[in-house]
Amino acid sequence: MNWDQVEGKWKQYKGQVKEKWGKLTDDDLDLIDGKREQIVGKIQEHYGISKEAAEHQADDFVKSLKEEGKKARRAGQL
Repeated sequence: MNWDQVEGKWKQYKGQVKEKWGKLTDDDLDLIDGKREQIVGKIQEHYGISKEAAEHQADDFVKSLKEEGKKARRAGQL
């Protein structure tokens, strides 16, 4: 999974983003619209962390989506 895929399926992932970063508002989520730089900026703003830390969190989130997808595909194959 990469950020282009997240952007394309943003409506599907908004709930998971809200669950992970509860300080983000619905307006923030609409503004982010799946864009990496936007989510990094909003995480920085709301959580008072460095850009590097926010980038790491955002990228880890995308990696977790990739892992969930793999697990779901494996479960469907059983």
